[in-house]
Amino acid sequence: MASTQFEELLALFAGMEIPPDAPVETWRAGYDGLGAMVPADPTARVGEDATVGGVPAWDVLPAGDHRRTVLYLHGGGYHIGSPTSHKALATHLAREAEARVVLLDYRLAPEHVFPAAIDDAVAAYRALLDEGTEPGRLAVAGDSAGGGLAVAALLALRDARAPLPACAVCLSPWADLTQSGGTVATKADDDPIVRGDDLDRWAASYLAGVEPTHPLASPVFADLAGLPPLLVHVGSRETLLDDARRLASRARAAGVDVDLWEADGMIHVWHQYAGLVPEADDAVRSVASFLIERTP
Repeated sequence: MASTQFEELLALFAGMEIPPDAPVETWRAGYDGLGAMVPADPTARVGEDATVGGVPAWDVLPAGDHRRTVLYLHGGGYHIGSPTSHKALATHLAREAEARVVLLDYRLAPEHVFPAAIDDAVAAYRALLDEGTEPGRLAVAGDSAGGGLAVAALLALRDARAPLPACAVCLSPWADLTQSGGTVATKADDDPIVRGDDLDRWAASYLAGVEPTHPLASPVFADLAGLPPLLVHVGSRETLLDDARRLASRARAAGVDVDLWEADGMIHVWHQYAGLVPEADDAVRSVASFLIERTP
């Protein structure tokens, strides 16, 4: 049975609606405002003026020593989202995983189109290596578009023969910009957050003429061989459920060690509400356990 807090969150979403044709600035303000409503872990230390590989970032540290580093790529359809929208999640993950979480403020469309976000993620990852972070204590993680971006960055790094991280985490990943997954339609009435029409519009704007089947845009069409162990979380109510399933299936077929967790009754990136919703707290702890296991 869902918690009372989760049911209250669903009621909040039912009363929130941004018109599809609203300016991107309206979407960005709304998403940041939603993220700011979630309480951050008060013990975390947040540096809001960091730069990693020339890319702005927030450096989130746990109260004690950190034992691993997570390069975190926020979601938002490549158009919205920021360290502000994901600050709370980053602080809870930093505490649970005893990790430094580098919350990257990568460039967004429509001002900066494909592959700007990938270039920023790769630059930040290389900078972490250059500053002495050991690949065995480094993970790449992201949610929604950031989950797809995490895999795209790993593919770019693999192809460049760069040292890969110990593991990667994809939360409710948007991994198919063609929207060919069956649950885009079958879960449309059950998903309170992600709409197929929005995905189509944002994909076209982000790609700016690039084919949506490009492997760095839609990792479900990529050769995933050689990637590090992968954790994929997705909720059973998500339009992107099939994206997560197909990403996990493709990775397994390529020989990648994959852990896929389908959470019954959960919605898109429910982890973002850690500190408010028990189900989100449990999910963040699950992610932290994976990171601790893979970056001993």
